[in-house]
Amino acid sequence: MFRRVLLALALPLFLAACGADNKWASDESVRAARYTSNEQPSISLITVIGVARGEGGHSALLINGSQQVIFDPAGSFEHPRAPERHDVLYGISPQMRNVYIDYHARDLPGERYYVTVDTVPVSREVADTAIRAAEGNGPVNKAFCVSGVSNVLRSTPGFQGAPGGFSPLRLRNWFLTVPGVSTAEYRDGDPRLVHGDLLKMSDGSLRTYDR
Repeated sequence: MFRRVLLALALPLFLAACGADNKWASDESVRAARYTSNEQPSISLITVIGVARGEGGHSALLINGSQQVIFDPAGSFEHPRAPERHDVLYGISPQMRNVYIDYHARDLPGERYYVTVDTVPVSREVADTAIRAAEGNGPVNKAFCVSGVSNVLRSTPGFQGAPGGFSPLRLRNWFLTVPGVSTAEYRDGDPRLVHGDLLKMSDGSLRTYDR
């Protein structure tokens, strides 16, 4: 009886965690936002890590191919200049990339996280394969960000050994074994990041401003 009560109480939480984001930006907004970088094509694993206990909080991919996008499975980031289709964010210029990182690198009561960006240079063809895999993955259920990232990586040449599961740190530890990887780390207030587009409120929410 007690077990059934626990299951009944847990069911709404489980269902809430399974809701996928079905955002679908218009063709016009995606075309208008498109950003192409002159930098070496690459695939970067973004990991959000708790400051206090070192636990993994989120995983995403920054992919620089024929255009630069972020695959943000089950993510909460929103910006009017980064249209989204099923967890793929378009218009990822260097400034928008920094805004995305700054959104996750926060030092607020009960929310203290830093961000690591691990980057592997690849060919344009490999990067575009990863973009297509992200676009074809579909929306990811809440709490399944690692699974979504792993699915995309396993569809990409050179990254097929990516582990699944639910641990951003386990995925990151594997990614760090990929040949040629380099790492950058960002904390709240990092001067390398863009500030001003998004203002972090005391409750952890964000208010957006146009420049």
